[in-house]
Formats: sequence, C-alpha cells, structure tokens
Amino acid sequence: MTLTFGNSATVTRALTLEWRADGSLWAMRGDEERAVSVRRCFPWSEPAQHLSLRDADEEEFALVRDPVELDPRSRAALELALEVAGFVFEVTRVLEIDEEVEIRRWRVETRQGARTFQTRLDDWPRTLPHGGLLIRDLAGDLYHLGRPELLDRKSRDLLWAFVD
Repeated sequence: MTLTFGNSATVTRALTLEWRADGSLWAMRGDEERAVSVRRCFPWSEPAQHLSLRDADEEEFALVRDPVELDPRSRAALELALEVAGFVFEVTRVLEIDEEVEIRRWRVETRQGARTFQTRLDDWPRTLPHGGLLIRDLAGDLYHLGRPELLDRKSRDLLWAFVD
C-alpha cells in the first residue's frame, strides 16, 4: 500500500488494521502502532475511499485511498470501524435551531429518524460543490442536506442564515 503523509512524501510500507476486543481500531505500520479513528474525506461521490486514520490528537497517521488496497483482515476491521463511527444522516426537515451559550442545538428529521444534535456556534454548515450542505456535530456525526432549496418552507426559513 502507498501511504501519503502531510508533507507530500510518499512511502510504501505495509499498513495493517486490527479491530480489538475493546472496540477500538488499531493501525500498525512498521514499528509504529496507534489507536485510530476513521474520518471520511471528500469527495462525497466516493464515501468509501479516501479515509483518514487519525490518532487521539487528531493527527493523521495514514490515509487509505482505497480499502481494496488493504489485506482482507484489515479491510474487514476498517469496514467495522466505519459502521461504528457513525452515519451520514440525510436531513429531510429542520424543525428547530436554537443558540445557547457557545452551542447551537439542532432538531431535525432524517431518513434514519428524528435526531437532536449540537454544534459549536462558530461551526457553520459547509457548502458542498453540488450545492448541498454538510454539518458535523460535536460527536463527529455528519448531517447532509442534499438540496436545501427543496425542503419545506419552515426548514428553509430556519436555514436562511446558512445559505447564500
């Protein structure tokens, strides 16, 4: 597997992943071993590719461009970590957005059911190239609004501050 590091250096070293009994994902490369979490990178058209493996300090330990490059055991561990890490919730309706001290509380309906989540006041939804919005909550879950302009009027009214 070819790994790319932050300084653009490319090194070929075997990366292996292991799902441990305590429910954590461990990445091993050479003589380095770290507990890691998985973060999906863009583009959204390829959600199972370009996966950043980050340590407890949120430093990238490795980037998995395509899980098929991993051995079967490592790929299975990565797939399990992705399932546990959370979903990308597809928002179908915004019911309420309240601002509290340093926190914004969202109440929404998603295709997966009703959800309430929090974001920091200074964390704004990210505008996606196709025109949708993406919101990351404090727990790291992602909320996608594919076509905000097609939401009901109340949802659009609540989102007006986030949309051009």
